[in-house]
Amino acid sequence: MQKRKYIILGGGMVAGYAAKELASRGLKSGELAIVSADIVLPHERPPLSKGFLSGKDDETSILINGAEWYREHGIEVHLNTVIERIDPNKKLLRSNSGQEFECQHLLLATGARARKLDVLGSDLKDVFYLRSLQDSETIRSKSASAKEAVIIGGGFIGMEVASVLAQKSIQTTLVIREERVWSRVFTPLMSAFFEQYYTSRGVRIMKEAHVVSFEGKGAVQAVLLGDDKKITCDLVVVGVGAVPVTEPVEKTDVTVENGIVVNEYLEASRADVYAAGDVANYPDTVFGKRRRVEHWDNAVSQGQHWARGVLGEKEPFVHVPYFFSDVFDLSYELWGDPAGANEVAERGDSNTSSFSVWWLKDKRVAAAFVMNRPDEERQVAAEWIKSHQTVSRERLSDKKRSVLEAISR
Repeated sequence: MQKRKYIILGGGMVAGYAAKELASRGLKSGELAIVSADIVLPHERPPLSKGFLSGKDDETSILINGAEWYREHGIEVHLNTVIERIDPNKKLLRSNSGQEFECQHLLLATGARARKLDVLGSDLKDVFYLRSLQDSETIRSKSASAKEAVIIGGGFIGMEVASVLAQKSIQTTLVIREERVWSRVFTPLMSAFFEQYYTSRGVRIMKEAHVVSFEGKGAVQAVLLGDDKKITCDLVVVGVGAVPVTEPVEKTDVTVENGIVVNEYLEASRADVYAAGDVANYPDTVFGKRRRVEHWDNAVSQGQHWARGVLGEKEPFVHVPYFFSDVFDLSYELWGDPAGANEVAERGDSNTSSFSVWWLKDKRVAAAFVMNRPDEERQVAAEWIKSHQTVSRERLSDKKRSVLEAISR
């Protein structure tokens, strides 16, 4: 039995940044253990569909903290350790090998797994999902010899992977169920811009397409769509969402509903048990609703917030959802939540790669997309969303005015 003051279950970004925050605030040697089913140390996730996948980054460069750092701070990291049973009342964990861990404060940061596509042929070789470092390594290795690739899913993962593979001179086809790319978030104008941008760089986009099966002898050779169209390929990457990993607590009295339900302090339904990152269903006080966020910034922020909280700085988690992406030679950022917005303002020129989109709900800023715009637009976005800033859509859309002049008088 190993007893520690703090245990983090999960070896993702939450663990890496929570450990870093604790260490910066005087963590004592032997107080923290990280228990992870992963086989590598906590690392940055965004490069897995960007720089690491393309070959620009290596494993060492994307580690949040190196092995020596954990040793120096007396932090135990148990890799390749699968927890099969948790007693949340005792804060006791038991692995499938019989190893037991007990603590005073338990952080559940089990993350999410890729949602599988249940079609005929889904078990063929060279049909991949991208969630882990190993997934990215395997896809990168296969892409070195691939000639034709099909990416399934029109969200950010699909768009990023399509961008990387197309730049490797692989004939790339992006297959999406919706009528336009990332329709859940993008406005029609934004989708049109990115579709044109991708098409001009050789990516074929198949919209309103339904995957019926994967075909091949041993390895995938084609994707069959519902209209009997067949796309030949030697590589498939599926990006159709993720599912929170809640199995370790599903037979306990910890409340689970679209993730592990926590309060505004990231506390689960048992004392001294917390959840953070992709698996946490938390109350978003900025938007007044519950949400579960699967992005880098949320994992970093919640890991740090938990660390401060268990050290006595107990405050509600108040955070504006944030996301960034790199595709081809473009970089953009997105803040907030456009759901429920009833007005949209645009700045810049959407026929170029320099424009921003602002979603308003009852004249208050709810979300903002910014790409290659003046710094002041990036600087005010999160602040305006958090403070429910009222702005004038007309002024915000007026290219002759600065963004600050859009504030309603």
